[in-house]
Amino acid sequence: MISIRGLTKRFGRTMALDGFTLEVQRGSVCGLIGPNGAGKTTAMSILATLQLPDEGDALVGGLNVVENPAGVRALTGYMPDFFGVYDGLRVWEYLDFFASAYYLPEGGRNRLIGNLLELVNLGDKGDCYVDLLSRGMKQRLALARCLVHDPEVLILDEPASGLDPRARAEVKEIIRQLGRMGKTVLISSHILPELAELCDRVAIMENGRVVVSGTVDEVTAAGSGSRLIVVEVVEGAGDLARWLAPRDGVSLAEADGRSVRVFFRGDRNEQAALLREIVAGGYAVTQFHEVRRNLEEAFMAVTGEVNGR
Repeated sequence: MISIRGLTKRFGRTMALDGFTLEVQRGSVCGLIGPNGAGKTTAMSILATLQLPDEGDALVGGLNVVENPAGVRALTGYMPDFFGVYDGLRVWEYLDFFASAYYLPEGGRNRLIGNLLELVNLGDKGDCYVDLLSRGMKQRLALARCLVHDPEVLILDEPASGLDPRARAEVKEIIRQLGRMGKTVLISSHILPELAELCDRVAIMENGRVVVSGTVDEVTAAGSGSRLIVVEVVEGAGDLARWLAPRDGVSLAEADGRSVRVFFRGDRNEQAALLREIVAGGYAVTQFHEVRRNLEEAFMAVTGEVNGR
């Protein structure tokens, strides 16, 4: 449903996108992960036809975002990270305005708006003024606005940004519902555990390009062969982390209580050699084992390797 090949975008001397490539299948919920400045928002704004790429191609539903922007907009609902609301409008008037912008028949708008407000749990807020809503309510209203024209694709840039835990849970459940409705969703977020729950697939960005993508299981196993090793010691975990950090094959070493977590690029024989060196260094090791990484740990490992850390 979304097909991106070799997108490049420069802002002066800054390379925002550098050969960005991604495929999102119809009906999939795909999470886009990356540090600030990785190019997530630029990629999404190009998909939403708000910016033009310098090079490369992007298709939504088979339509080229440059050659047929009007067709892409008809297929797409876009929610930016920062959005404004119109002071003095009631909630139903806000949605009615956007319905009219999409030339939806006036006769069916009241029912449509009521259904959308029920979907985003704002059924009792139709007569409230938009600017008086809480941040979480405004986020949900923005989601409703994205759905006014019943788009096949949703592009959601940090939809849970700045929300409290209850509001995040509400937004997360709405996104789950949209996935069950068969919408194709591309979503960016810094809340990685929630993306792992929501998404069929994820893609990690760094320096304007995708460095790894796949299912959550595939991505958590990625990282150029690096493995997460936990070393538990009787004492001196902080000293051990500092001793390990500059060593070859180690991309991250951090202490947590009496344990040290290490991303180590080495096979089982090299792990055994590392353990021998730790013991020879005078550390009393009580456990040394490999554990499955979560999405946040995979992100740290993959982006660390890209930047040589």
